[in-house]
Formats: sequence, C-alpha cells, structure tokens
Amino acid sequence: MASTSAERNIQSTTLPNGLKIITEEMGHVRSVSVGIWIDSGSRREVGPENGISHFIEHMVFKGTATRSAEEIARSIDSLGGNLDAFTGKELVSFNTKVLDEHVPVAFEVLADMVLRPAFRPEDIDKEKGVILEELKMEADSPEYLVHEAFSSNFWKDHPLGKPILGTKDTIRGFDREMIDQFYRTVYTPSNILITAAGHLNHQEMVDLAAREFEKLAPGAARPGPENPRTHSRIVLREKSSLEQVHLILGVPAYAVAHENRFAAYIMNTLLGGSMSSRLFQNIREQRGLVYAVFSELNSYRDSGALTVYAGTSAETLREVIDLILAEFRKLREEPVPEEELRRSKNHLKGSVMLGLESTSSRMSNLARQQLYFQKFTCLDEILASIEAVTAEKIQEVACGFFRSEAVAISVLGRLNGMKLTRDDLRC
Repeated sequence: MASTSAERNIQSTTLPNGLKIITEEMGHVRSVSVGIWIDSGSRREVGPENGISHFIEHMVFKGTATRSAEEIARSIDSLGGNLDAFTGKELVSFNTKVLDEHVPVAFEVLADMVLRPAFRPEDIDKEKGVILEELKMEADSPEYLVHEAFSSNFWKDHPLGKPILGTKDTIRGFDREMIDQFYRTVYTPSNILITAAGHLNHQEMVDLAAREFEKLAPGAARPGPENPRTHSRIVLREKSSLEQVHLILGVPAYAVAHENRFAAYIMNTLLGGSMSSRLFQNIREQRGLVYAVFSELNSYRDSGALTVYAGTSAETLREVIDLILAEFRKLREEPVPEEELRRSKNHLKGSVMLGLESTSSRMSNLARQQLYFQKFTCLDEILASIEAVTAEKIQEVACGFFRSEAVAISVLGRLNGMKLTRDDLRC
C-alpha cells in the first residue's frame, strides 16, 4: 500500500507485515539520511525495566551474528558517512547519513544492527560499566540533576518521570533474558518506522527495506502505561558542593498534537526561547542575576510541560523566582505587543525553515509527522498556522497554563535552610 504527498515529494509504502517506509526526495543534494525508528521509548518501561530501551540502543552497536562492533563502525566510516542513535521518552532512533551511492551498503548495516543484535552476555556486562559511567557523568551536571528532580516529581510514579538512562540498580539488574524479551515485544513491524530523505528513489528504498524486514513477523504493539497525571510539587534539595543554585519552575502544558500548539510555541519563544526573550533580557541582560535562563516546551502524546531553567546565587534565588512568576503573570494579564509578537513569529518561522534544510532534519521530521500526527503538513501550512496566532490566543493559553496552584518547582544547591511555600509561587 502506497501514498504520496506532492508538496514535499513525500511517498509512503506499508509492507504486508505492517512496517511503514516513508521517503522524501530532495533532488538538489547528494546525501541520503535514513532512520529506523522504534515507536517505544522509556515511557513504555515498567519497574525494573527503567533504562532498558537506552541499554538496547547501546547493545545494538556491540555486534550482530555476522559483524563485530568494530566492523559495524568501520563499515560506515569507510563510506565517509556517520552512524548514530538516541533514546527519548517516546521513541528510539537508529540513523545513518551517507552519499547516495552508498545507501544500499549503509542500509544493510543499519538493518543488520536493528534486526540481529547478538546480545552477548560478555558485551552486556561491559556495557553496564559504560552506561554506569555515563550515569556518573550526568550526575556531575547540576542542570541534569535538577531536571531529573523536576521530572520525577512532576510526573510522579509514571514512566515519563523516570530517567531515560535508568538507575544504578536497574542497569545492574539487566540480563540477556530480560533484554531479549523486551526487545522482542517492542521491535515489531507495528512499532517500527523507516524514514529516508535526500537524493533517493522511493521504490528503491522500499525494495531495500522489504529485503531486510519483510520476513519480520507481525506483532501487537506493547501497551503503554495509563495517561500521566501532573503534580505541582515543591522540591528543595541541598547540595552544598555547588557554587550556584539551580532551579526548574514549570506548569502543565499541551500534548504534542493540541490544536493550540502554535500559540504555545510562540508564547514559549517570547518568554524564554531566544536571546531577545523576556526572561533573558530582563533577568540576565538588565539585572545580571544569571548566566543561563531559558524556557522549554516539552510535549508528549498525552501530556506536556512548559519549564523555565535558571542558575543563580543563593542570595538572589527568591528574586529570580519572583521575576519568572512576574513574567507568567504579565503574559496572563496583558496582550503581547504587536512588535514583540511579530518578532517571535519571525524567529519561530526561521527556526522551522532552517531546521528543514538538511537531509537528516527532513528524515527526522518525516518520523515526527507520522508518529505524532499520522499526516504530513507542508511548510506553507505550518507558516500559515504560525501567522494565524493572535495576541488574544496567546493570552488565552497563558491563562490556562499559568495558575498558581499548577506551578511546580525543583531547586538544587546550597540552600542554607531556605524554605518555599505555595504562597511564594503565586502568579
């Protein structure tokens, strides 16, 4: 079964076993980016499985029945290409970028890794050490620690709040049987998507995918956990070794496909998503209270969070919190001025357009559109949706987001007994 999208020369084919291949032809380039996407990230993990999706991502690179880890690396290096992977909360990606003439070889290597990982016990033991070191590296980053503290409390008792890497205990508990069982229930055709963008031919990509994946037996998608609930918790963690105090302050936000998402994107941009944003200009440039301050909009299938990060001194912590809350209140109470709205729209439109210039970004965009929207939106439609956002709509979104009872905060650093109450978070 095949379908097309003429605006971006996107074509889609579904194999008999349910696996989908989506391509975008870009005739003006010589490279091709290919991704194999697993529609199951860390939020599908339960209990002692925490971190196993990320662990499997590592293990795929350790060798197959016919290739060693070194042979995998050399096979792509010798083509002048690159090979990468990442694990998120809701997906895992294995991807490569090579010249068009090398696609058949690169795809065969990528497919071999994903379809036939060896999971050798000795490699599992070694990789535990590697990932435990990765965990230590992240634990040395206060920004990582405060983000994890926020997530674990904001999505308390739900896999969205668990660390993608797992914990020391869960990582040490992984064995071959557990890894293989999780792999077999997740790496099924209904859960796998292949996307490619660049100087390619759709049918040739379908033929490559069919050659490797058509014998993969269909399987039911692993059920996910129930929809998450958010919690407006106040978390203060003393860490006297730090010179700065780090904070994350956030509120519940829209799911990824919400109809008001473009208004939320623009609001995030003008709040703290650029160097000209309110938070950056007011707290850093005008007052000099921080080096880093920014906002993020993290959206998932059924939940989301708008968060603000800042690093400051213990003496100015309360002032920084008050200034962030004041910006929340201002967005709720005052329409955004036309000049600022125009600047934020232009910034967002530029980011979208520049983000689609490379084959790798187009390949990733295909996956995101399919996995979250099941359709492909052309650039003109996206730009029109951004343009359609009004100051009134942003104010409406702000009124829904910025409610005092919904504000959550996590603080990490040398707190010297400081306390925060719900009254301190009024916005």
